[in-house]
Amino acid sequence: MRTFEQISTLRTYLRAVRQERKTVGFVPTMGALHAGHLSLVQRAKSDCDVVVASIFVNPTQFGPKEDFAKYPRDTSRDMQMTANAGVDALFLPPVEEMYPSNFQTWVEVEKMGESLEGAVRPGHLKGVATVVTKLFNIVQPDIAYFGQKDYQQFLVVERLARDLNLPLTIQMVPTFRETDGLAMSSRNAYLSEAERTAATLLSRLLALAGSRVQEGVHSASQLHKELTAVVAAEPLATLDYIALVHPDTLQPVEDLGAGVTLVALAIRIGNTRLIDNALIAPEGVSLPRPRVSRGV
Repeated sequence: MRTFEQISTLRTYLRAVRQERKTVGFVPTMGALHAGHLSLVQRAKSDCDVVVASIFVNPTQFGPKEDFAKYPRDTSRDMQMTANAGVDALFLPPVEEMYPSNFQTWVEVEKMGESLEGAVRPGHLKGVATVVTKLFNIVQPDIAYFGQKDYQQFLVVERLARDLNLPLTIQMVPTFRETDGLAMSSRNAYLSEAERTAATLLSRLLALAGSRVQEGVHSASQLHKELTAVVAAEPLATLDYIALVHPDTLQPVEDLGAGVTLVALAIRIGNTRLIDNALIAPEGVSLPRPRVSRGV
């Protein structure tokens, strides 16, 4: 595995790759890697000739009272994991390489970025959109891979790629879960033993939502009330939001019997904020395959 800290040297490497007409898969991460990240790498390896991963804890997507300073970092471990997984090139830029002094340009996806995480974490998705656009310009991949756990982030990236005519494919990969259903996340490391047990609340809520719709509960307000009551019964949980929205627009829906609905959750377990989501549908309606947005 080759490692790069400078944009110029990574571009030189990738220029040679493209001259050999090899396809490039890209997995952007913030490090603190786990099996979910590695599932993205494995998908990239199955699709592409060369796999590039990045590790960059992006300061612009953290709010002033969020966990940028304490976000888990273990570069040596991450490098070993990416090497073992078969990554060909690892990009490890310092902050000043990505955001030089007097940086002034931002990318913002308006409607798609205003609800859910955009509503409760002002500036977060603007920071995501900006850094992802920069990384796409640096790596110029054929396919980029994102996990379904960050569903809204995927839609934001899909929208910016389409609107800015970026010539790549955006591939969603299903959420990778622990055996008890908890979605893998770097922030799971913050959880105490009791909190780790309580954190299965999120996947249990998603399963409950799916089963209730299958049973004929088609009122979003009724289902929201039922799910909220389950959260209230868990003493370690504090609700940020439960959203029942259209999976393409993230706009609220009321009739859950009309088609596929995205259930999106943000819940604090102790001091740790976790997100998760699932697509649900009434009986007789098939759930879609993970999203793929083709290059334009």
